[in-house]
Amino acid sequence: MEKEYSYAEFMKAVGRNTSSVQAERLLNEIYMDLFLKCIHRKQNIARLLELIDTALDELDEERFLVYSTKLIKFNEVN
Repeated sequence: MEKEYSYAEFMKAVGRNTSSVQAERLLNEIYMDLFLKCIHRKQNIARLLELIDTALDELDEERFLVYSTKLIKFNEVN
């Protein structure tokens, strides 16, 4: 899922005179990859928020700090 796409690679696929099938496949692959990354990110955030809520409900300060720190770092990276 961590595939990197280049503009040059896409333009090379589009610029071929044979057909636009390769360009369409590449675009579909890029869209699918972006979609999966978005879903994965939302799931990670939801999981961390649920863990934070549970820690708050249980008055567990240590777990709250651990999960909230993870959420902050996750949001910084993504």
